[in-house]
Amino acid sequence: MFRRVPHTHHGISSTRNIGRDITIGVLTSGGDAQGMNAAVRAVVRMGIHCGSDVYVIQEGYQGLIEGGDKIHRTKWFDVSGIIELGGTVIGSARCMGFKEREGRRTACLNLIKRSITHLCVIGGDGSLTGANKLREEWTSLVEELHSLNKITVEQKATYKKLHIVGIVGSIDNDFCGTDMTIGADSALHRIVDCVDSIATTAHSHQRTFVLEVMGRNCGYLALCAALSCCADWVLIPESPPEEGWENQMCERLNRAREYGSRLNIIIVAEGAIDRNGNAISADYVKKICTERLNQDTRVTVLGHIQRGGRPSAFDRILGTRMGCEAVLALLDSTDETEAAVIALKGNQMVRIPMMEAVAETQEVGKAIAAKNFARAIELRGRTFNRNLKMWRELGTRDPSIPLDSVGKKRIGIVNIGAPAGGMNAAIRAVVRTCINQNQTPVVIKDGIGGLLTPNNVHEYKWWDVRNFTAHGGTSVGTSRKVPSNFGTAKIIEAIKGYKLDGLLIIGGYEACTAARELMEGKLSIPVVVIPATISNNVPGTEFSIGPDTSLNAIIDALDKVKTSAAGTRRRVFIVETMGGFCGYLATIAGIAAGADSVYINEIPQDISEISQNVRSLIEKMKGPIKRGIVIRNENSSKHYNTEFLHNLYAAEGKGVFDVRTITLGHIQQGGAPSPFDRSYGTKCGHNGAKKIIEILEKGGKPEGKAYLVGMNRRHMDFTELSDLKSISDSPKRRQKSEEQWWINLVSMQRIMAHYHNLDYHTEVIDAPRRSEMGKPPMTMPIRPPSALDTAGSFNFDPRLLGDSDEDSD
Repeated sequence: MFRRVPHTHHGISSTRNIGRDITIGVLTSGGDAQGMNAAVRAVVRMGIHCGSDVYVIQEGYQGLIEGGDKIHRTKWFDVSGIIELGGTVIGSARCMGFKEREGRRTACLNLIKRSITHLCVIGGDGSLTGANKLREEWTSLVEELHSLNKITVEQKATYKKLHIVGIVGSIDNDFCGTDMTIGADSALHRIVDCVDSIATTAHSHQRTFVLEVMGRNCGYLALCAALSCCADWVLIPESPPEEGWENQMCERLNRAREYGSRLNIIIVAEGAIDRNGNAISADYVKKICTERLNQDTRVTVLGHIQRGGRPSAFDRILGTRMGCEAVLALLDSTDETEAAVIALKGNQMVRIPMMEAVAETQEVGKAIAAKNFARAIELRGRTFNRNLKMWRELGTRDPSIPLDSVGKKRIGIVNIGAPAGGMNAAIRAVVRTCINQNQTPVVIKDGIGGLLTPNNVHEYKWWDVRNFTAHGGTSVGTSRKVPSNFGTAKIIEAIKGYKLDGLLIIGGYEACTAARELMEGKLSIPVVVIPATISNNVPGTEFSIGPDTSLNAIIDALDKVKTSAAGTRRRVFIVETMGGFCGYLATIAGIAAGADSVYINEIPQDISEISQNVRSLIEKMKGPIKRGIVIRNENSSKHYNTEFLHNLYAAEGKGVFDVRTITLGHIQQGGAPSPFDRSYGTKCGHNGAKKIIEILEKGGKPEGKAYLVGMNRRHMDFTELSDLKSISDSPKRRQKSEEQWWINLVSMQRIMAHYHNLDYHTEVIDAPRRSEMGKPPMTMPIRPPSALDTAGSFNFDPRLLGDSDEDSD
């Protein structure tokens, strides 16, 4: 459990001045990771927004020692167009010179020459250790520089302290104290894409593929890839296989082939070992499969392909919010403040003591070397441990339960609503969890109406859901129709006719509506709703299954749009996204794509604001910027629709830029699910099934109640649907605007976009004008507290500023 580093909160009125006398430096060090550029961009722009001078240090600590042009002051537009780029545009290098005191003294001198007293280091535990070493030696280094007549007495008195903050960039996700590091999600995207591609050729030739992924002493990538891709076997350093694992693996692979599988996937972390500490190589695994099973087996070493390519939507958001929080941490620092690293804890951005986190990270390797594997897993955290247990449960089954056995209870599974990436992962998890618990999963195809259609209700077996997670949409069909469309009484009678003891509904707002109708119709069995909708509009949960896949589809399209604009005249794109009346997709995509403006229904816009946005773009286009992105939620305004925006921007920007409109449409619902949605769908399905089984096994007649499984802060919990009415906006099919945790993402988007109207209110829409609209004031401070939420925005809920539950997931 990590301590929080204390911090203060600045008032809104001082936002632009709190960094006036502070100069910030930012560097990237060690191995590169996708999303580092987003962090650099955020540090630069947030620093400038707060009134600081910001210097970029190229080539990491090597540039810090070399000085000269390697350390240069950065302006706002110098970091334009980098958020979508992989790697780090400011460079990174391994620097042996910085390990010597003389090198650190030179670095100290170069910082003092530029008045840099606050340093943000983006890298791994080695890079952060180096930064802390410089900080600890700073006073003595300054003394030496003065004694060597390299700095003046005034400089010695002025630059007494160095303040540092760390951001972890590592595709391995091997840093203790944070749930995710920058780059890990993008690396998972590379791995999952490769596995999906390999699966097609493996299926064609009935092959077994052994994939080696990065990770050294950390099995995070291998484990999450195995969970996301339904791998048959996974080998990680924290949990080596038991003696005789080769026989167990061969038995698993054989069983899969016996039940119709044409391929097997085995994932090996590069640091995989056995219980005696001996390395397990991908070639050794291939040898076992070839010699013992006579299977056509191939090895694929993914290597640096995992580190390359464009960052995912998640890493762009993570890098942005970590960069912003790092600046706030530096501005909060005093001479007594200890070095901190920015960490993600569930739905919060927190600061933890840097060297405590580094020490714990390094302890993992020591525990593995000492063969204390239980300690290694403990250090990785509860989520890692639960992912490992979940993979084991869903990848294997109790051999004492015959494959054709009928369980004690019959649990129905149905999709209601539009398709969303990750639905199949949830179905697979429900089916296999039920079977492992000796229950019978009953799949209702094509929505709730399938209960009234012949041959649409089926008992599923273990192998019926093999490879489900890789498929987009839903393989069992869905429908937006709810019970009342068919007659609620008829649906309830059909449920009784099929002797269902419980029901899991996977879907969005319609799924919640369906569950309520069944409860109002006096259905006497427990119902659990698993939220799955790209709109992320289900009240009672911060995340649904599907939005991450949709966001990646959106930013893929926008990246291509920006590329098309690069070789043409100055151009503005008006992009319409889905989401119904919920602006989540538009807002998050706006930050991830570096949009200039975002229009959502929750924050009504008027003609003066839109006109201001046009003028802002005109000013940008007169400079080095060649393209503009304006994102509009499909229902942001009845009057200011996409056509209106096109005409207004085109008329006002005539002679400066031309305008194109793009309606992304159902491309946002399609494609293979992202690793996050596969993993989240699996967790929701697993927990939802366990909840139903727990209720049924309590004994006596179970009470008919409907629950929603959802993620809130760090908890995956269950809420009775009847308790969600007070926070629901039923006409708009979403949570009430003031209750939506992500609403303040807009302030981050505006800061990052250099929104010229930033201080036009401390409220998003001022009270008099909202009063005329018949709406209450909606406050949105431009200068936030120091907490950020998981989607990359400032979090203003004071409840999130207390200690989090370290024991929660």
